[in-house]
Amino acid sequence: MFNRQVALNLAAKKTCATTDFACKNGQCVPARWRCDGEAECPDGSDEADSTCSRQTCPPEKFDCGGSTNKCVSLSWRCDGERDCENGADEEECAADAKACAANEFQCRNRKCIAPIFHCDGDDDCGDGSDEEKCSAPACGQHEFRCNNSECIPHLWSCDGDADCADKSDESMERCGRRTEPQKPSCASGEFQCGSGECVHLNWKCDGEADCKDKSDETSCPLLTCRPDEFQCGDGSCIHGTKQCNKVHDCPDFSDEAGCVNTTKCEGPLKFMCKNGECIESSRVCDSHKDCKDWSDEPMKECGLNECVDNNGGCSHICIDKRIGYECECPSGYKLLDKKTCGDIDECENPDACSQICINYKGDYKCECYEGYEMDPVTKTCKAVGKSPYLMFTNRHEIRRIDLVKRDYTQVVPTLKNAVALDVDVTTNKMYWCDLYHRKIYSAYINKASDSSQQVTLIDSALHSPEGLAMDWVHKNLYWTDSGAKTISVATGDGKKRKVLIDTDLSEPRAIAVDPKQGFMYWSDWGSRAKIEKAGMNGVDRQVLVSESIEWPNGITLDLSNRRLYWVDSKLHLISSVDLNGANRKVLLSSSDQLGHPFALTVFEDRIYWTDLEDEAIYSANRLTGHDVATLAEHLNQPLDVVVFHELRQPKAPDSCNMGSLPNGGCEYLCLKAPQITEHSPKYTCACPDGMELGPDMRRCVAATLRHGSRARADGCAELRRRSSRSPSVAAVDVTTTDSIQVPPSTPHSAFSSPPPAPGSLPTKSIVKENNNLSHRSGSERYLLGNNITVAVLGIVIPIVLVGLLCTGGYLVWRNWRRKNTKSMNSDNPVYRKTTEEEDDEIHIGRTEHVGHVYPARVALSLEDDGFP
Repeated sequence: MFNRQVALNLAAKKTCATTDFACKNGQCVPARWRCDGEAECPDGSDEADSTCSRQTCPPEKFDCGGSTNKCVSLSWRCDGERDCENGADEEECAADAKACAANEFQCRNRKCIAPIFHCDGDDDCGDGSDEEKCSAPACGQHEFRCNNSECIPHLWSCDGDADCADKSDESMERCGRRTEPQKPSCASGEFQCGSGECVHLNWKCDGEADCKDKSDETSCPLLTCRPDEFQCGDGSCIHGTKQCNKVHDCPDFSDEAGCVNTTKCEGPLKFMCKNGECIESSRVCDSHKDCKDWSDEPMKECGLNECVDNNGGCSHICIDKRIGYECECPSGYKLLDKKTCGDIDECENPDACSQICINYKGDYKCECYEGYEMDPVTKTCKAVGKSPYLMFTNRHEIRRIDLVKRDYTQVVPTLKNAVALDVDVTTNKMYWCDLYHRKIYSAYINKASDSSQQVTLIDSALHSPEGLAMDWVHKNLYWTDSGAKTISVATGDGKKRKVLIDTDLSEPRAIAVDPKQGFMYWSDWGSRAKIEKAGMNGVDRQVLVSESIEWPNGITLDLSNRRLYWVDSKLHLISSVDLNGANRKVLLSSSDQLGHPFALTVFEDRIYWTDLEDEAIYSANRLTGHDVATLAEHLNQPLDVVVFHELRQPKAPDSCNMGSLPNGGCEYLCLKAPQITEHSPKYTCACPDGMELGPDMRRCVAATLRHGSRARADGCAELRRRSSRSPSVAAVDVTTTDSIQVPPSTPHSAFSSPPPAPGSLPTKSIVKENNNLSHRSGSERYLLGNNITVAVLGIVIPIVLVGLLCTGGYLVWRNWRRKNTKSMNSDNPVYRKTTEEEDDEIHIGRTEHVGHVYPARVALSLEDDGFP
């Protein structure tokens, strides 16, 4: 009988390469597998004491000592995790690990937090010890004292936004009576909740409460399915053939629950007679005919061992049975037919290893990418270097959590409504959006607490910047604006900017970039929810996910494993796809564990996400969705979250500064181009809004009339062009000296000037031609003058008419939109503010309800309220 070792010996090589290690049986394995804690040689000689006792750990490694002879990363010593099998890396440092720094507060549970979190009204320790024995705080001269003794900046009082936990800063006694907003009326296809908001009509009676008062799930009739249908746990119906087909067709997976994939007569304890009867296998060949056709007592087969003759024809293992025999395979092999075994490629399972999977005969090996090392205890890849930490926005501040020590640090205090966040690890800078001020800021992380060190990058033409991503290679900043319905880019200093995408966007939210490959990715939770990708220069736009998606609030990229993860707050899912939109996988599906997830990030083998409903940050295994853990609680609306570590932003060449030309020779913006094929350009130049690239594709010139950013502008421009093509105008000689050009010396500030009004070029040319008529006869001048008058009228009158038509059309469209703008996804938070004085400001207040957060409908019609 063959076994696994015999099978491996058959594949052994006689000689090994210099990069291999020769096992004692002659088999070759890669030398890097020697003394790594796993025996790859069938005889275990690669992990034998005689082999490993000779190795010496390099300076950047820690010697576990003892009989293990293992080396682990020196940065893992005293990090709170046992990486040596004997725990030597955590010895003589346990006492230091439990002690907090002199300027930190130590919780009862030994957790360390920044002193500013002590007695601040929030349970930052998790056991409440930081809020015990606290006296009422004394507010500063420019602060307002809430009724619960909390202190907030005085400017936040009576601004329409409840900043005190008890909302005393917006009380009627203090701020006066306010006019209650009228309940909106809902359009056809919508259901109006008793609490006033509008939701999709097909969300009524779908088994999940979408209204704040849950009125969409009241008075719902019991759903009955047809006789040929299966009723899911949520009441929906699927065709009966979809039950137990190994595919989850019901949203709650109930169609696959309780399914038995084996028949009644399968298994080693059952025997099927030839006539279909099923009996116990112990009754076979017992000299008693139990099958009605007597097939359990064949005379020639009972007592015969077929494995004696040529191993039964089996290539590896032959198992004799009372009647007949079966071929089996050793571990790591599978039957290719009924007798022959072949190697199992374990690496076909994408979850076999956390990073790199190497298949070989009879087994497989996991390895790690550069910058990571295999943890000998957990067999997962751990980052080498400085300890990673999470940074997250908490609306009024930005905090940091060390992923090893789990302690808090406040990075930026006293913010108004910070949502989107990103970092640049190489420069130690952070970037964030404040939706109250409608600005994008930056600061060095170690100086960000000082407001004088916070730099305003973008402070104009922003509506609701809800997503932010920093290109850490080319130093460009990308953001989504759900109010303007655009995706834009700017240089890291904010001095040059451009709208990249302004069509077919409904509610763009999260955005992420891949500077090496030149792609950006974003989510849109509007009426047609989707996740899209495009080049970082705005080209090659494509949809990655559009099916079974509702509220993709957050996305993140796992660049090492080439996958995109997202959270769906409506469907309570964490899912992932590869970067081409294929191989979709649901990682976690649970309304209990995913109340209202907002943002997420991934590092090593863990995925982290914020939850607005639970006001917490959680983590789980990014491959299986198992091992869900609470990282932090009582966070008062945690929003965006990022991991700060150099391996989250892998190095790549700066395509715009590889040659002798700075900024790639571009006069304005240099943007990374998508690397679609090996012939793709490394970058392309871009111009500010209202301008376009000239013939050399590097300098900027005034945009021609054929370019319009909106469909309405396109239509009006087209009508103007048609009206300008009259025969009289076509006959006019337009000299090249009157065309608009931007000389090389034109400063960048000139790019903000608007292009000439449509029709200005022909009119100017006509005047110029008219000034050159002095040498002609009077009759010629008279005739030509009449022709010019006709030409002018031929231009002016159509333009006036077109202008009136466009204005009227816009007013009709605006009125229609004002009446029909609905919050179809009303309980997904919208962070927009119409004016700083409006009473119905959109924000996430301190949660006092159970369920989702619901915005006011007026937030969805910013353009109708007169904003630019």
